[in-house]
Amino acid sequence: MSALAVVVTRSTATGPRLEVDLSAVAANTRLLASRTVAQVMAVVKADGFGHGAADVARTALAHGATSLGVTSIDEALALRSEGVGAPVLSWLNPLGAAYDAALAARVELAVPSREHLDAVVRAQQAGPRRRPARVHLHLDVGMARDGAEPAAWPALCRAARRAERAGLVRVVGVMGHLGCADDPADVCNVLGRRRFARGVETARAAGLRPAQRHLAATAATLLDVRSHHTVVRLGAGLVGIDPTRTTPLRPALTLTAPVVTVRRVRAGSGVGYGHTWTAPAVTNLALLPLGYADGVPRAAAGRAEVLLRGRRRPVVGRISMDQLVVDLGEDHVDPGDVAVVFGPGDAGEPTVAEWAAWAGTIEHEVVTGIGSRVRRATSPAPSPSPRLRSLS
Repeated sequence: MSALAVVVTRSTATGPRLEVDLSAVAANTRLLASRTVAQVMAVVKADGFGHGAADVARTALAHGATSLGVTSIDEALALRSEGVGAPVLSWLNPLGAAYDAALAARVELAVPSREHLDAVVRAQQAGPRRRPARVHLHLDVGMARDGAEPAAWPALCRAARRAERAGLVRVVGVMGHLGCADDPADVCNVLGRRRFARGVETARAAGLRPAQRHLAATAATLLDVRSHHTVVRLGAGLVGIDPTRTTPLRPALTLTAPVVTVRRVRAGSGVGYGHTWTAPAVTNLALLPLGYADGVPRAAAGRAEVLLRGRRRPVVGRISMDQLVVDLGEDHVDPGDVAVVFGPGDAGEPTVAEWAAWAGTIEHEVVTGIGSRVRRATSPAPSPSPRLRSLS
């Protein structure tokens, strides 16, 4: 946890605060990069998994990553507007996306279909004379989501090669995504690796020479070296989420909220909508100005806890849109005291992983769900080593 969250028990803040620890992102990047000989693509989609896309991007690039990945072109352009100049790949766009703007900003584009290839080619032809569009052909290796179906793959490769010969595109990569990488024994991974290998062979047979081949995300990077190829894509792992539960990554978020009011209630008093919890005895209750509109999972009600005055306290009653109630028992706190909703766990506070378990979801949903009403603060990362600084 940051020094702020550990030391401060009173706050003049008027609302919740989310602190992003970029030193954790730096440490996670270095650790994960040490697990592979492949290059690292730092995936900073969804505003860097809720941690700030530009900040996470710069930190990752300074500590071992060599390129960036996002979903939409808008996310890529936002990085460019923040002055991030590293290679960035956008891999999920409709046919009507702003391909012309992407090409002008030197954004690399994933191509999952012949129609998408045609859209990129049209944008390239319509714009001013540019270098060929840099594209990554995207193959579905078994998830039935994004990516070309295997049956359509040979024709896509041939069309891409024709566009390459015409000087319109340059196929710099082939990509796929494993659906069961957190369970290395699952046959899905074997089939996915085989489909990807065949896809690369088909691309080469069509005359393409993609230097970048990427299949592994965080889980496969940690558990399956056979899927690493020349690039691995790290997203959740950068911010301390390990889907495999095998590696001591450091969570990078601390969420706090000040106590608004404290009241003493009688036994039998109902709390919140529907009175799903009633006080079993006389007790003290603290109110926090944080609810599901701020990203606190409503489904965690009845199980969740926060850290307040050095002790874990249960969240009681339903979590409302803007507020939640904490049972103090016979203990007393003051308005303005700061509750730690989640953090790294160093001082005994709940973690994002615990909140995800209480809500029956995954950590990714919790960290990307924190709302815009929550005030953000960022603590800087350490300076990179001279070697890594030269890479970034």
